[in-house]
Amino acid sequence: MICPIRCFSCGQVVANNYEEFIRLVTIEKKTPQEALDKLNVKKYCCRRMLLTHVEVIDDIMKYN
Repeated sequence: MICPIRCFSCGQVVANNYEEFIRLVTIEKKTPQEALDKLNVKKYCCRRMLLTHVEVIDDIMKYN
């Protein structure tokens, strides 16, 4: 669905980094590790939130 606003574990805001993370990985061809380091996401729980998010809103919208 939509990227979670806050990390489930620590509560830090992570949604503000999602679009930039996707841009760095897809357009600039950086590795996820390099992109997260550039975005200054240091905690492994917050890194998990961005790495494991799956965008499925487009698939769900077909069934409305």
